[in-house]
Amino acid sequence: MKNTENNKLHQVVIVGGGAGGLELATKLGDSLGRKGKAMITLIDKTKTHVWKPLLHEIAAGSMDPDKHELNYLAQAHWHHFKFRLGSMDNLDRAKREISISPYFDEDGEEVIPRRTVQYDTLIIAVGSTTNDFGVKGASEYSIALDTQDQAEKFHRRLHNALVRAQTQQAPVHAGQLEVVIVGAGATGVELSAELHNTTRELAAYGLDKINPDRDIQISLIEANSRVLPALPPKLSNSVELELSKLRVHLYTGERVTEVTDKGVHTHSGRFIPSVLVVWAAGIKAPDFLHEIDGLETNRINQLVVNRTLQTTLDENIFAFGDCAACPWIGHAGESVPPRAQAAHQQASMLIKSVKCRVAGKTELPEFTYRDYGSLVNLGSYTTVGNLMGSLSGSSLFIEGLFARLMYQSLYKMHLMALHGFWSTALQTLARTITRRAESQVKLH
Repeated sequence: MKNTENNKLHQVVIVGGGAGGLELATKLGDSLGRKGKAMITLIDKTKTHVWKPLLHEIAAGSMDPDKHELNYLAQAHWHHFKFRLGSMDNLDRAKREISISPYFDEDGEEVIPRRTVQYDTLIIAVGSTTNDFGVKGASEYSIALDTQDQAEKFHRRLHNALVRAQTQQAPVHAGQLEVVIVGAGATGVELSAELHNTTRELAAYGLDKINPDRDIQISLIEANSRVLPALPPKLSNSVELELSKLRVHLYTGERVTEVTDKGVHTHSGRFIPSVLVVWAAGIKAPDFLHEIDGLETNRINQLVVNRTLQTTLDENIFAFGDCAACPWIGHAGESVPPRAQAAHQQASMLIKSVKCRVAGKTELPEFTYRDYGSLVNLGSYTTVGNLMGSLSGSSLFIEGLFARLMYQSLYKMHLMALHGFWSTALQTLARTITRRAESQVKLH
């Protein structure tokens, strides 16, 4: 009887449990789900959630993901929504139905067969993946930082490379302990600074044959003329100065043409030897979205949406975050930039939109992006950023302790959206206490 009643409820299906999708499922579950006004279902291909801006810390080893990941099943139980494990790979708009591919375990055995899920309102929030632009060898010999698994894979490679260098008889050869990061956006810049710190921390734990200043090199390659090309020049200049202090090798105006198992080639003929290459240049929406069941997509697979975040060809399907191309008011022809703050703002609006649809209202709110500025965290060294003035439209450059507190508050705001104030405060206190008795870097 309960299942029959549930089937009669408005079915809201959210695909993608990133920051925006999980916040949206949690808020809708706490309101519509708890009151029995709608059935909220979240679908994701992984069992746990980690805030994506933290992946560079996991890759560098300064964060243990086991202590920061959130279990979707537990969150669903606590906040009155359903969680389904799997990847969406097809859509039938006529039937209002999505298809979820089979789920296999680490041994290749099928755990969950292919399923279909019905919807009244479908919200796609599958985020983005790294765009290697078809560069030869990039997919084979470099690692992206789109997922927790990828970040952990890079950390294992880095740790193994250090241990190998410690125990081998021969001296460290060129490229053996050099990390090359392709793309000097926020991810690339933050990773380079984090690696400078953690590699030295790791070397201090008994790796006495390794001289970090001599043996461990970090190179950052950017096709643009400056690092952080999407952000104001003043912020870029400040970051470049800090990176030069850390002896990070900056190669701006260099376009990568090939990645091999020995290193990276650029268009100018430069070769940078490295067996540890991270690709952090450019993004695209997942390939399965490309014109899925006739929906309009752009050249990087983003679903084209209007200001209500409804797809242009189907009012029952919404998309937001990195996988959506939403008009940016005041910037003719441009889409809202793929930033965490944009996804958070869109999720907040969609809570109202879904409530309107469940109540039978046809008029929905329209999205206007508000840019509050950007922050770039250089690990334990410094944090820099610019805050946008809401009235004047001008920006205020900030750095140091105040900027770091602002950066940390972004993560706390995400946690509060998922757990509430008191739970987040207690978690923060517990981590502060236990961290004093732990190593500051992951040692395995």
